Amino acid sequence: MDRNQQYERVFNHIDENGDKKISAPELQKCVALIGGELTVQEAEAAVESVDSDGDGMLSLEEFVRLVEGGGHEEKMNELKEVFKLYEMEGRGCITPKSLKRMLSKIGESKSVDECKLMIQNYDLNGDGVLQFDEFIVMMS
Repeated sequence: MDRNQQYERVFNHIDENGDKKISAPELQKCVALIGGELTVQEAEAAVESVDSDGDGMLSLEEFVRLVEGGGHEEKMNELKEVFKLYEMEGRGCITPKSLKRMLSKIGESKSVDECKLMIQNYDLNGDGVLQFDEFIVMMS
C-alpha cells in the first residue's frame, strides 16, 4: 500500500458521515482517539490553514497537505502517537499480533503470517518486531 492509499484510508476512517470532507469536529474526535487534545478552535484553525476552497472542511488533498505540512517535531509526535496505536501490548514495539489487530480496526484483514512478512520488510535488527526507529523508516 503506498502513502496515498494510507492517507485515503485514514481520511475515510476520520470522515464518519462519508461526505468526503473532514469537519473540524471530526478532526478533533480523531485526535482524541489517538490520545491527543485539540480544542474546537485549534481544530478549526488547522482546517482553515489548508482549506483552499474556503468551505471550512478538509478534502482528501487538503488533509494530505495538513498531515505533510507539519514541522519535523510535529511529525515525530504524530508518528509516536500512531506507533502507540499499533503497539498496543505495552512492549514498546509492534508485534505481528498487534499489527494484525490494528489493521483489522481500519478494515484491512491480514493473517499473523502476513503481518510477520510486513514487519520483516522493515525489521532492521531482525528481532521479529518493529521498534520505533524501524517504524519511522516504514512510514517514510
